[in-house]
Amino acid sequence: MLARALFAFLALPGMVAFAVPLFWLARGGHTVLLHPLGLMPLLVGSIGLLWCVRDFYVAGRGTLAPWSPPRQLVVIGLYRYSRNPMYLSVLLIVLGWSALSGVAALALYAAALAVSFQLRVVYGEEPWLARAHGQAWRDYSSRVRRWR
Repeated sequence: MLARALFAFLALPGMVAFAVPLFWLARGGHTVLLHPLGLMPLLVGSIGLLWCVRDFYVAGRGTLAPWSPPRQLVVIGLYRYSRNPMYLSVLLIVLGWSALSGVAALALYAAALAVSFQLRVVYGEEPWLARAHGQAWRDYSSRVRRWR
């Protein structure tokens, strides 16, 4: 399962939060770090993302990938405060790249990601979680906000 978790991390948030922005920056010749304060959201988002991936693996006994989801509802760690800390972490990472490099297009990419995350959560993940986890999901979703 560790190999599946690593592959899922590299294939999904790894591509969205790291590979795409770094490719974008390299392709545009943006190799100078203009605003060092951009490291803060990048670092906080990276820590949050790794924490969530760990919780999915340890507490949920699964991965962040739709083809190998957690078997248990994950309600520990950052999931005590937000139902979607992994998505929030990815957005922080992308905004960190934008701030760090001064490339506004990456902030627009983050906005597009935020819209796509909202649609995915509302129309895909939450209905699936309600079916898969029943009352546990209803209890959890009634006490923890979607985006915080």
